[in-house]
Amino acid sequence: MVATVSASHPGDLNVVEAIELLRRRDLSSRELTDACLERIRDRDGAHSFDGDPASINAWVRVYEDDARAAASRADERLALGDAPPLCGIPIGLKDLYAVAGKPVTASSRVLADVPDRDCDAWARLAAEGMVLLGHLHTHEFAAGGTTDQVGNPWSRDRSPGGSSGGSAAALASHTTPAATGTDTAGSLRIPSALCGTSTIKPTRGLVSMRGIVPLGPTLDHAGPMARTVADCEPLLAALAGTSPPQERTPLRRVVLSPRIGELHADVAENLETTLELLPLVPAPPPAAQLDAGADLLDVVTAEMLSWHRRFDDRRGLYRPSVRGFLEHAEQRAMTAEEYVAVQERRTELTAVWVDWFAEHRIDALVEPTVPIVARPRGAGYERAFTDVAEISLTHYWDWTGFPVVALPSGVGRRSGLPTGVSLIGPPGADWDLLAAGAALQRELGAVVR
Repeated sequence: MVATVSASHPGDLNVVEAIELLRRRDLSSRELTDACLERIRDRDGAHSFDGDPASINAWVRVYEDDARAAASRADERLALGDAPPLCGIPIGLKDLYAVAGKPVTASSRVLADVPDRDCDAWARLAAEGMVLLGHLHTHEFAAGGTTDQVGNPWSRDRSPGGSSGGSAAALASHTTPAATGTDTAGSLRIPSALCGTSTIKPTRGLVSMRGIVPLGPTLDHAGPMARTVADCEPLLAALAGTSPPQERTPLRRVVLSPRIGELHADVAENLETTLELLPLVPAPPPAAQLDAGADLLDVVTAEMLSWHRRFDDRRGLYRPSVRGFLEHAEQRAMTAEEYVAVQERRTELTAVWVDWFAEHRIDALVEPTVPIVARPRGAGYERAFTDVAEISLTHYWDWTGFPVVALPSGVGRRSGLPTGVSLIGPPGADWDLLAAGAALQRELGAVVR
């Protein structure tokens, strides 16, 4: 592995850069961990439930003593010379990921669990020797495309997006080189686009959701988040418990998504720049409904209500928007027959897209990740259904379960805020998309705050 290291502060290292320095023993995990903890103290501000205008507030809880102890153990392992690649790399976990003996609260006053076992995802990362810095804020129970208790590092009066907003904000503020998130309607990709970071929503099922607080169990995906697509590859390999293939299929045939609607001028302009770097080919759109929002809403709220019934006696503790989703599900009163029918439609729509990719030999579909730039912070919890713009493009690929790599497409000339682009492929194309996304990111250049 070769890394070009230009960071002047350990906290600015990306994952791949840090792996190389740790392997060469030019940097210790303890030094890297201390640098991240110092950055959290200096940059994150007050850690609170509601946040405040002066703070980024990405971190819910920081485990300083545990992190230092884990870093020291990683250094011992690294000294033996046969440690896994991610050994000693610090990471933050979305506040849905169970860690034995640590609280998991889903950024809510409703939940206060202390699990007795790790979720599968953290168990795999911990086995690699990664260093847990702490838990990161989510939109309450991951039920929204904003995380308004967190400030966007590009402008603290803007939302970082959601629901994995704390993870993206921590990456963008350089308080951790790696993080995790979940994605039910866009929650890995939305904050990555709005904070100028990178992610992959893997093929559904590639990463275990066991032990992660669910939103919609048939829609939920877990995945890695980092500042670059290249950094996401070793993280996904660890989360999935697999080795990426040596051979990758390069992008030869890319199609512009037929689903793109109205875009913010900065998003549109940066999309055009991105398209110039891709091998675009024409193809007729599939004979499929191009918006699955109504069906997805029925499924996710029905599944959400089922899981949250255990908290009926605490309904008043939810934020208004989350309570609104639960009330919507109760009023909708979806029947079992309707639920089965909508899942059948979902299966057929997914099959149509699989056939379309194969028939036209399409390597990837490209579309903007989010049609807007980060909106002003503050209204995301007032009522349900305020994030229609944020999820308008992303939700569809949770419905099909297809892998999506999301990366920055630039900084808006007008807004000064990041924009994002996504590469979508058929099931199982995760590693090809990661290689293509990393190559595209090298062409586009870094997004620097």
